[in-house]
Amino acid sequence: MIFGMSFVEPYRLLLLAIVPILVIVYVFLVLRKNKSGIRFTNTTILGKVTTKQSQWRRHLAVALSLASLITLVVAWARPNGEEMVPRDRSTIVLIIDVSLSMGAVDVAPSRIEAAKTAALQFVRELPPQFNVSVVSLSGNPRVRMQPSTDRLAVEQAINSLTLDESTAIGEALFTAISALYLAPEGDGDSEIAPGAFVLLSDGQNTTGRAPMQAAGEVAELKIPVYTISFGTENGYVDLDGSRERVAPDPEQLRAIAEITSGEAYQAENLPELERIYRNIRTEVGYVMAEKEVTAQWAGYGLALAALAALAAISLGVRWP
Repeated sequence: MIFGMSFVEPYRLLLLAIVPILVIVYVFLVLRKNKSGIRFTNTTILGKVTTKQSQWRRHLAVALSLASLITLVVAWARPNGEEMVPRDRSTIVLIIDVSLSMGAVDVAPSRIEAAKTAALQFVRELPPQFNVSVVSLSGNPRVRMQPSTDRLAVEQAINSLTLDESTAIGEALFTAISALYLAPEGDGDSEIAPGAFVLLSDGQNTTGRAPMQAAGEVAELKIPVYTISFGTENGYVDLDGSRERVAPDPEQLRAIAEITSGEAYQAENLPELERIYRNIRTEVGYVMAEKEVTAQWAGYGLALAALAALAAISLGVRWP
């Protein structure tokens, strides 16, 4: 690893050893020329018989030439850079809160409808080879859609979500684990595809096993959980003739994300939620991969060589 990059032909970088030698030779010649100039005591006559050159232009030409040499040698060694590329396959489990608090209208038109809209857009923008599963989060979490690449079926599962009582975040995570193992195997691949959970909730856990217990199980499986705390502090619902405040609980969701090496987000409206889903799509849908960037470095070297040539030409031009 050199210059923060890896190389296909790293031994070719040995040619860079010539650069400090060239620098030393150049400095030696400059000093020698300056000493030779001291022998002429009549500088008026010397100025008439010689062309005065700009020192800084000469130094610039040499510096650009050396920079071009360095970048071309780097290109010759075939460097590798990094870029984001789509994963070959993966399984995404969408865990969507459908508790009664999701009926609050502090997010237009309501929390549940905004959550559906953003989830549908998220699913449509995932790589087509990804399996997507849908789990409803309530007091009785259920797998509404097994992992599948059938986007129409996934969208139908999201659209069919209806409100239910209670919030069992821990149980929903255990249900998501079971859903992940329902994912079909890839061609010639007996291993389960890498997975990630996207958990959207607007409230606190009210029943079932502890969320952190479930998060520990998820962390052991090395499945990141991306959590979204959805709603505002002013949200409320009318239940049995009384008005109840239903503020989100971001701290609990943040703890789940941290223990599973995921990310925690907060959204108070649909545009924010859509932006968060776009960020998550980048995280789960792409991976950093090495890519040879020889052409890029060769381009840098040629550009520097062109500038060095212009600087050299300027040395022979007598400016007024």
